[in-house]
Amino acid sequence: MTSSATAPARGLHRRVLDNGLRVLLVPDPAAPVVGVAVHVDVGFRSEPEGRTGFAHLFEHLMFQGSESLEKLAHFRHVQSSGGVFNGSTHQDYTNYFEVLPSAALERALFLEADRLRAPRLTQENLRNQVDVVKEEIRLNVLNRPYGGFPWILLPPVLYDTYPNAHNGYGDFTDLEQASLDDAAAFFDAYYAPGNAVLTLVGDLDPDETAALVDKHFGDIPARPVPTRPSFAESPPDGERRESVVDVNAPLPALALGYRLPDPQADLSGYLAHAVLASLLTDGEAARLTQRLVYGDELVTDVSASCGLMGAPLDARDPDTFTITAVHPGTVDPQRISGAVDDELATLAADGPDPDELRRITARWASSLHREHDRLMSRMLALGSAELVQGRAELADELPGLIAAVEPSAVAAAAGSLRPDQRAVLTVTPGGAA
Repeated sequence: MTSSATAPARGLHRRVLDNGLRVLLVPDPAAPVVGVAVHVDVGFRSEPEGRTGFAHLFEHLMFQGSESLEKLAHFRHVQSSGGVFNGSTHQDYTNYFEVLPSAALERALFLEADRLRAPRLTQENLRNQVDVVKEEIRLNVLNRPYGGFPWILLPPVLYDTYPNAHNGYGDFTDLEQASLDDAAAFFDAYYAPGNAVLTLVGDLDPDETAALVDKHFGDIPARPVPTRPSFAESPPDGERRESVVDVNAPLPALALGYRLPDPQADLSGYLAHAVLASLLTDGEAARLTQRLVYGDELVTDVSASCGLMGAPLDARDPDTFTITAVHPGTVDPQRISGAVDDELATLAADGPDPDELRRITARWASSLHREHDRLMSRMLALGSAELVQGRAELADELPGLIAAVEPSAVAAAAGSLRPDQRAVLTVTPGGAA
């Protein structure tokens, strides 16, 4: 049932079924467990105008039963096997995954294949999950201090186009107007086998597992795979500013957003920005932490991240480098952005100290190795790297690539974060407003 099969180094076996489903098999006998993940090439950047939040809503619908299983049966089968499960929606993909004892591998494959073949889309399920998503938004955004800061609030300042700028969690009106026809069309358009990657990691035999994959996924009919549009847009031609009021925030906050290099075209430049983020705010000795928190005492908290969702290489181009800070009401946010510009200018001119860089990259490489010792983390990293960046191997290569970043590359990254090409978002507490 496969049109191709390869077994690269490091035990990663890559196959493609006749229906287009890409399969990664990664034996790891360290523990008697297996992980199964399905990454689908659709995220909130792909949802149509007027249907904000639909990719996330559809993720919820995929847990509401399938062709052979009633509502909640997926939960019961995984949990009764001693497993855990979840799903998540990102800018460019949606994933579904579980980790179970290895004896339950075939059960997990059946569960994922059944809902990839035909989820149970009913009016009752749709209306119920619209209410669930609305409550999730109330809990995580509307009624939480700094809810949606910065991942919802910053993009419409930095970007112009609907895919890059809109609220991926969803507008209540859009969610309430979602129909079963919308759900069916979304499934038909994006949930074709050829638009997904199946990743299996753990205590498995590649040949036996390949046969089980063929058994459960091989008969899912092939469907046309959508052409992924480019979401590219020009960077800002000047500094952009926006201010919002947060009635729940106890203190003002500031977010600075910059465009990142395209990791497909300039991976080394992108990773230099990832290292820069760590140099700025990772640990008590980080540059912005020392300057803004302990030195000038301008902020109570500061954080930098490479990637809008807080993780590097989690999205295609364009993606966002962010610096966020929470500060006392007596501090002018321009003093904070000015201090950030000073630190970036110093790094751009002098680069990081080689010992400082070695400490940062060694710590990060070590943390990646520890993270990938967890089967679920490595499985999800492999699946997303295959889908989004085109090479699952990149997930395993990342610690070495990070360790190889040179001071000159970090200096160039710092120099690229220019005030005349950034977005500035200020958050004012409701009481102060």
